[in-house]
Amino acid sequence: MAYTAADVKALREKTGAGMMDCKKALTETDGDMEAAVDFLRAKGLAAAAKKSSRTAAEGLVGVAVSGTKGVAVEVNSETDFVAKNDQFQDFVRKTTEVALGLAGDDVEALKAAAYPDGGSVGEKLTGNVATIGENQQVRRMKTVSVSQGVIVPYMHNAAAPNLGKIGVLVALESDASADALEALGKQLAMHIAAAFPQALTAEGLDAEIIERERSIAREKAAESGKPENVQEKMVDGAVAKYAKENALLSQVFVMDNKTPIQQVVDQAGKEAGTKIVLKDYVRFQLGEGIEKEESDFAAEVAAAVGG
Repeated sequence: MAYTAADVKALREKTGAGMMDCKKALTETDGDMEAAVDFLRAKGLAAAAKKSSRTAAEGLVGVAVSGTKGVAVEVNSETDFVAKNDQFQDFVRKTTEVALGLAGDDVEALKAAAYPDGGSVGEKLTGNVATIGENQQVRRMKTVSVSQGVIVPYMHNAAAPNLGKIGVLVALESDASADALEALGKQLAMHIAAAFPQALTAEGLDAEIIERERSIAREKAAESGKPENVQEKMVDGAVAKYAKENALLSQVFVMDNKTPIQQVVDQAGKEAGTKIVLKDYVRFQLGEGIEKEESDFAAEVAAAVGG
């Protein structure tokens, strides 16, 4: 057997599928977790809306804005307890401010940059690890900017000002009034936090993810028993639906559950009397894409006693 009981449990939590279905999926895929998820989805047994990237790592996301530029930074820690530590929060806040003064999204450049209290960001991080007694890392950063307009920051369930677990930046290019853009940006940011878009447009979606969705749709269509030309239409329709639901501009606005985001922006432009362009956005969710290793204490004790 190429999988363990813990793998079955993890697959159930990730997909919502039944235990026997999870066992079969892992058996069919030789214990490959991602392949097992695809197997269950192809069989219609997994909730497609469930994200495989469960928030696992602890720490904080920080956001900062200055004029027409904004940046988001994620700093990880091992436990949520450290994320509430004043020293750690101060580090994330100051590191985010340092990132605001840099060009690009290079984390190594950020760690090499001068820290306000002396030394570099990386040296300060090393010092924090020693004094706090827990591993920490600056994981990623992303900068957005506009030539004219506003960058609107939003922190969902903030732990402290501009610090929390889901940080969003909305970049609006326009010569509309700052008040109008701020109001629109705040609504869009709340939508982004809730709707989890994967890219600004369908063209910006990851090609590998699209191909994976196409493969899953093709397997589902094949099981329908319908003619090949009908199957191809089914596949194209499924991929188009995925793209529409995961590209920000085509997503349905969560505030009214019917208007595409592009129309929301266009309408705001009409009301402001000038064009508004949603140029870019950032959505950083703490621990996104990091698999957390969870130990089964009872199993460990049993193994130790048995060994």
